[in-house]
Amino acid sequence: MDDARPPPAPPTRVQAFRAWSARQGVRLRDGARGAWGKTKAAPWAHIGVWAGGAFGVLFATFVLFLTFADWNALRGPISRFASAATGREISIRGNLDVDPWRLNPRIHVEGLHIGNPAQFRDRTELAVIDQAEATVRWLPLFVGHFDFVRLDLNGADVSLYRSSEGASNWSTRPPGVRGPPINLPAIRYFSLNGGQLSFEDDKRNLKLEATFTQFALMGEGQINNRPFNLELTGAPLLNVRRDRPYAFQADVTAGGTHIIADGAISRPFNFSNWYANVRGTGEDLADLYTLIGLALPNTPPYNLTGRVERRPNVYAMSGITGRVGDSDLSGAFTATRQGDDRLFLDGDFRSNSLDFDDAMTVLGGAPSTRETASPEQRLIAAHLQAQDRFLPEARLDISRVRNMDARVSYRAAHVRSERVPLRGLSLDIGLDHGLLTLNPMTLDLRQGRVTGSAAINAREATPRVEVDARLSNARLESILALSGQPPLTGQLVGRVQLNGAGASVREAAANANGTITFVTPHGEMREAFAELTGINVTRGLGLLLTNDDSRADIRCGVASFRVNNGIAQARTIVFDTEDVLIRGQGSVSLRDETFDISLQGHPKEPRLIRVDAPITVQGRWRSPSIGVDASDVASQGGIAAALASFVAPIAALLPFVDLGLAEDANCAALLAGRRETPREG
Repeated sequence: MDDARPPPAPPTRVQAFRAWSARQGVRLRDGARGAWGKTKAAPWAHIGVWAGGAFGVLFATFVLFLTFADWNALRGPISRFASAATGREISIRGNLDVDPWRLNPRIHVEGLHIGNPAQFRDRTELAVIDQAEATVRWLPLFVGHFDFVRLDLNGADVSLYRSSEGASNWSTRPPGVRGPPINLPAIRYFSLNGGQLSFEDDKRNLKLEATFTQFALMGEGQINNRPFNLELTGAPLLNVRRDRPYAFQADVTAGGTHIIADGAISRPFNFSNWYANVRGTGEDLADLYTLIGLALPNTPPYNLTGRVERRPNVYAMSGITGRVGDSDLSGAFTATRQGDDRLFLDGDFRSNSLDFDDAMTVLGGAPSTRETASPEQRLIAAHLQAQDRFLPEARLDISRVRNMDARVSYRAAHVRSERVPLRGLSLDIGLDHGLLTLNPMTLDLRQGRVTGSAAINAREATPRVEVDARLSNARLESILALSGQPPLTGQLVGRVQLNGAGASVREAAANANGTITFVTPHGEMREAFAELTGINVTRGLGLLLTNDDSRADIRCGVASFRVNNGIAQARTIVFDTEDVLIRGQGSVSLRDETFDISLQGHPKEPRLIRVDAPITVQGRWRSPSIGVDASDVASQGGIAAALASFVAPIAALLPFVDLGLAEDANCAALLAGRRETPREG
């Protein structure tokens, strides 16, 4: 019998549903593996659908907002947000309109007011713009950048102010805190019409009122209470590109200073990178401080050219050539803004031919009225001449010296001077927080050299000056520089050590303390002059009147002075020849620029007729009076008066004779620095 089984019962609805679900699950898993290789992609697919839906809702809301927003109703929130972000009051007092549905959205603003930081809220607002219209690109906005296709400003009034402490209403940083320079967003087309600029700078004593036109800024004002004019023009602001320089020309007149610049901004609207070929003329390089912030020395009128380059926190000038006074000048410098907002100047300058009078203006002096000089310097020269003085009284501006640091070298290959036997000069100049040093300083003479250092310490209320200079390998005949046969020949060495407080050369000299010493180890003197210092009538006048050029050996000479409060009192003045010992006494006043020296000659052998009257050197440095003190020789009748007429031939000699004499037995001691009283011959 067949093993017959009954047919299976048909599945219930529940069983059928479970089987169908199983088959569907396999298909879903297989489909997921084939598409993603993972079995859990289905939940993420659902999340993506939900996120897409949410984004669609937000985007639709944003589109509806941009389309139907009442922008004028948003002026308040926008103004409050901008004020909080910038720390100054910003408000929109006119219409605000935005057209977002363009290839490049357009923004139109009327009555835009930009205020000052809290410390300057009592001053005129920073900027008031009647109308501003900007067109920007969409894509850069999504990454937080503005890329202007076009920017039009109409009726922009800008008021800039900087206090004497250096705080400004255009900066949110306190004085001395550095930050990135102004760098405007990219602007492809820019127009500025009907604008006004007011600039007041108490730190540089500068005031400017200027007017904007399409491609120019023109204005006038005052700087240091002298006229100031500015004209700045640029190329048309059409299709400006970041990768193409934007050309400009500038013409600035400030008092006697005139600067012409022809340059370009390397990347348009990035004002920290630009360059220009510059020509500058003026009466004094020190006047440039108010324009560029560099404390340059006083100079005669100048005419210089060079190339200026500006980089972040640095500007440099290379290829400097031209003339300063009657001297040529070339060189280069770099000025770097340091972390404490101080400028550091690093420069190298050279002159092939220096007029020494030009160098004296650095100390506040003035060139001769016959040479290149400004009207002010001519007045200074005339004033010094009227007072019969050498030392200038121009005061050092301490604030300028304290505001920057420097390291500068200067070399002059040749020096021209009618008064000083110089042939070359070199200085290494340092400036560190108010301490100005010249170390080393070298002055090459026609024969010999002066080396040493000098310092002006302006860190205190009253500057203090220190000088330490040595004279070596010099020759008397070179320093005297007299025509014909020199009356004195021989080696000359010396040292000057002085210090004194004062804001001018004259004031520092009047307060000076220290020592001055000159020594002549050996040499020769015209015998006639040696005899006349002792007023040896028979021998001295005979040699002089017969033009006898016989020479007397100089065994040694010493002139040593102690300086106290500007008075150089002679400690030792001794000059010894074979036949005559000359001794001196007296003082030299650095305060009044006067001599009061007397020289007495003592013959070492008996003389037939001798007047016991010293030779005197008195009066001003510029015009000393050489004479004979006959007050103690009245018993000798009219001999002294007659001899006075023969003093003139040695007038040029005697100021140097007082620099050193000694006696037979004491030369070694005197040259070694010991003070002994020589006995008379």
